[in-house]
This record gives sequence, structure tokens and C-alpha cells, in this order.
Amino acid sequence: MLWYKTWLETRWRFMIGLGLLLCSAAGVVFGYHTALAMIEHVPQIDLGGELGRRVQEQIELSREYRGYVWTQGFRQNLAQMGTLFAVLLGTGGLLPQGSGGGALFTLSLPASRRRLLAVRVGTGLAQWFALALVPALMIALWSPMVGESFALTSAIGHGLCLFVAGAVFFSMAVLLSTIFGDVWRPLLFTLLIAMLQAIPAQFFPDLSRFSLAGVMSGESLFRAGQLPWMGLLVSVALAAVLLYGAARNLERHDF
Repeated sequence: MLWYKTWLETRWRFMIGLGLLLCSAAGVVFGYHTALAMIEHVPQIDLGGELGRRVQEQIELSREYRGYVWTQGFRQNLAQMGTLFAVLLGTGGLLPQGSGGGALFTLSLPASRRRLLAVRVGTGLAQWFALALVPALMIALWSPMVGESFALTSAIGHGLCLFVAGAVFFSMAVLLSTIFGDVWRPLLFTLLIAMLQAIPAQFFPDLSRFSLAGVMSGESLFRAGQLPWMGLLVSVALAAVLLYGAARNLERHDF
């Protein structure tokens, strides 16, 4: 019953997220030749500084299909949109809000608060896993339709990186949902933290692959062909700490 109730509460977030992420993945794949044609007509302009270097790097990487998929898909569209839906799946549903009785009804069920949280987290992580992996797999499956190829193993690796790093933001949203009774504050605070943590990588590009954003995009997988094992382990540890804090918070609340 708890699993089904949680699914009913989050199914629209999941289905909308899956639809949008699939559309984004399709846009990356089927827009490649259009983007390539545009790149060929871009004049060589030296903007100077770090910004110019990053712009030029992105243009050069996009001339080759694998680089284009990584820069436009895994580093930008899927990572950014995926973070939003990971946070949405972790937000709300744990504390009573306003005059609504849904959360109070859930808390009154014959189950411990830790089990209630475990069901909520388990359902959310399963949904987030599907959101992270399915669009990545579809990129590999759709690529031959535009005369290109993208390795299935690489797609799975990038999907795994997206899932594990995104689980940190999911867990943070869960933790904040045990502190605030509304939906908006956990959502906005987590998204703000997600944006702030990506800023240092903009100023120290050599360290970007070791940041949470770099782990999420699978930068070391793209550049060196190796999964960022240390970053993945740190992400798992961070998510576990945040979820432990959420469990303790929920147990201490007096309803």
C-alpha cells in the first residue's frame, strides 16, 4: 500500500520528467547534422580568457559526434534538466503542509517513520534511475538513425554517473523536506545549492571533472574512458549522510 501510495503521489513528476528528458535526448541526436552545419559557418573568433577557451573547446568537440553528444547532452541538457527532476522527486510529502491531511494520514499508518521514509526514498530513487538511464540508452539506440554511432557501454556509464551524482540532490531535497512543510523551499534551496556548487569548476577547469557537476556529466569517462570511481563513491557517501539526517529529523518531529 505504501509503495502504491507513493507512486500515485509522484507519478506525474516522473512521467513528465521522462517525457521531457527523452525529448531533450532526441533533440540532441536528431539535431546533430543541423548543429554541425552551423558550426562549419562559425568564424574563428578569439574571445580571449577562460570564457573564450571554453567556447572554442565546445565548438571543437561538437565537430565530432561523440563530443557533440557529451557537450550538448550529458554535460548540459540531461544534467541540468535531470537535476531539476531529481530534486522534484525528492521534494515534499513527508511533513503536513497547510490544511492538507495527506501527510498526516501517511504518518498515522501502522508503519514506522523510518519505513515510511525508506519507501519514499526507494520509490524516488527507482524513478530517478529510470530518468537517468533511459534517455542515455535512447541516445545510443537513436544514433544509427542519423548515420552515427554511440557506444551502448558509454551510454550506460554516463547514465550511471548522472544517477549517482543526481542522487545527492535528490537526498538533499528529501532532507530539506523533513525540515520545511511546504514544497517550494526544499525545491528552491536545493536548486540554489546545485547551481552554487558548479561555480568553482568554471574558474578552475582542471578540477571540473572532480566536482559534483563533473561526476554527473561523466567528464572523466568522456576524456579518459574511465568512470570517476572516487567521485561516485563520494557521491554515494554524501547521499547516505543526507538520507540518514532526513531519517533522524523525521523521527524527532512531534506531530
